Amino acid sequence: MSSDTLLVPELTPVERTKETRRFPTAEVAIAVITFALFCVAVLTKATKLLEPDDAAYQASILALIHGHITLSTAQYNSLSAQMSAHGGIGIAQWVHLPDGRWISEKNPGYPFFAAPFQWLGILRAAPLFAGALASTSLFVAGRRWLGKWGGTWAVIFFLFSGAALAFAWRPTMPSFTDAALVAAGAGALLWTFLADDSSPRRRTVIGLLGFLSLEAAVFIRYTDVVMLLVAVIAVVVTFRRARIPARSLIWWVSSLALFVGGVMVFDQIFYGGAFKTGYGPGEITFAFSAIIPNLKLMPSYLVKAIPALLLGFAALVWMAVRVIRSRSRATDPTSLTTHRRDGVVGLVLAAGWLGLWGLYSAYTWTAQTGPRSGAGGAIHIIRFYLPAIGLISLLSAWLLTQLPKWLPLAVVIVVALLGFSSFRNLTAAGTARFPGAIPGGFPGGTRGGAYPPPGGFPKGVKPGTGRPPPGFTPPKGIPAPRSQ
Repeated sequence: MSSDTLLVPELTPVERTKETRRFPTAEVAIAVITFALFCVAVLTKATKLLEPDDAAYQASILALIHGHITLSTAQYNSLSAQMSAHGGIGIAQWVHLPDGRWISEKNPGYPFFAAPFQWLGILRAAPLFAGALASTSLFVAGRRWLGKWGGTWAVIFFLFSGAALAFAWRPTMPSFTDAALVAAGAGALLWTFLADDSSPRRRTVIGLLGFLSLEAAVFIRYTDVVMLLVAVIAVVVTFRRARIPARSLIWWVSSLALFVGGVMVFDQIFYGGAFKTGYGPGEITFAFSAIIPNLKLMPSYLVKAIPALLLGFAALVWMAVRVIRSRSRATDPTSLTTHRRDGVVGLVLAAGWLGLWGLYSAYTWTAQTGPRSGAGGAIHIIRFYLPAIGLISLLSAWLLTQLPKWLPLAVVIVVALLGFSSFRNLTAAGTARFPGAIPGGFPGGTRGGAYPPPGGFPKGVKPGTGRPPPGFTPPKGIPAPRSQ
């Protein structure tokens, strides 16, 4: 059997024609209803600022819609006072640059994504828009890979987890948005490599969109580079077997080069070095000593927040067993091709998922903070694991397509109910405002952010009281935060 068949879907030309010409009305309808319910659940619950990160991103978004990536000290103090006047603590987690200006220590991507929505007064729509992109991509990719209902199951697993709902509910946090962009990119690339019956131009364009989506996710959270590296390796290893023309790779590599160069230029201009960020030395650390504490802490949090991960692990085991058994016994060529194709796709999805989770298993902050956070701390520490939910959803959808007809629906209903229950628990536990959202405060004295800012707030400001200083008026060019 030719190795060229490795990633070709298990469909004869006649079956493929029927499959692509028939519009999946019921599948699309269920996916759309799923997304509508997701939006209703998110939007009908009033938002809260739960930690200093919220204030850091909110300040960046407000500054950016008026053309400011950095702020002078006067602008910084004015905006901080204004944010304090509305019941907050002002600006948190910004850093003072050597030239005297201020900038958020956070990765810069999310404010650029969210600013148009803030400008329109609909900031809460920002994560929902990203979720719509991810859902569309997962649906198309899941159906191409798994056939009927595969795309719908993937969308349901992606949206109906407590983690996805909780962070889509928090528009001043980037966590759901970068996870959605990872999912959109993964779906686009999966479709590209399986759609050998589509034109080279279409595959090139969809693949390019996939890379752009992954690059945007990395710009929002730099550790998402794990997903991007896995995608690059998968492309290099499999593009010939998937019949991807070399010119497609030229477009994709050019996109990657421009992205890397752009990020380096941005960091050089605003942080003073091509490989610098806003975080100080030693603030973000990974260590082998943190692995055991994280392995004791995180699994229970993650299973509750992302119950589909159990299905994803089961899918990986099943795929591995099928591949091993197909090599050790006589298997018809069509089934062997399907098993190997699924094994390759599963391996790539697992590499992205477990690569990111493996990285964060060594994250020292979660290991230190988790035991101090109590029952309500999950929402503060699960966010680092969120970018894998799109990959988990595709693997879970694969598992459902292997089950008898009556089981998938029952599994989906159970997972959805667990997801909504987790959403309620996560958001109820996170009712305390920062910096005391985590009992005992933030360890190390750094995660609470710059509060008050060096030099103090302007005279008369009383952060968190809801009262502006006497005679305070909004500074020119910096608007009051719009209510959400």
